[in-house]
Amino acid sequence: MLALFLAARFAQKNAIVAGMFVATLLNHLISAVLGVWLAHFISPDVMKWGVGLSFIIIGLWLLLPDKDDNPDGRWLKYGAFGAASTLFFLAEIGDKTQIATVLLAAKYQEMFWVLIGSVFGMLLVNVPVVYLGEMLLRKIPAKAVRISACMLFCFLGMLTVIGQSILLS
Repeated sequence: MLALFLAARFAQKNAIVAGMFVATLLNHLISAVLGVWLAHFISPDVMKWGVGLSFIIIGLWLLLPDKDDNPDGRWLKYGAFGAASTLFFLAEIGDKTQIATVLLAAKYQEMFWVLIGSVFGMLLVNVPVVYLGEMLLRKIPAKAVRISACMLFCFLGMLTVIGQSILLS
């Protein structure tokens, strides 16, 4: 919704994408560092259970619609890049993707690839919205996207938990 709002407000689509990239890179870098750091204090078995259950929780959380990402106008005076980078950074704090980045970095202890994957995933989802948002909203209902993402996260979480259970037996 934030990408769509910014795309409707600013004509400089490339500046929106650049701001989104910088904000996501910085936010997810912090998340990946935190995840790798946490992995030093949590056993691999506990980590697998935690990641699996967290993915199921995030999947169920996806069924709840996001809060209205209609920011107030004070950030818009900074232009497309400034508004996009500031608002995306703030919107990602405590969001599902930030939590998933922390969990994946903790599980795999591979900060670089988790960071690349999470940033790429954010851009893969949001860049088309910036350039094609109105057309996409007419063709793909948000509810269908949320349900599909829920099913994917729950499936990955169950695979992780089942894999852990099989290893323990």
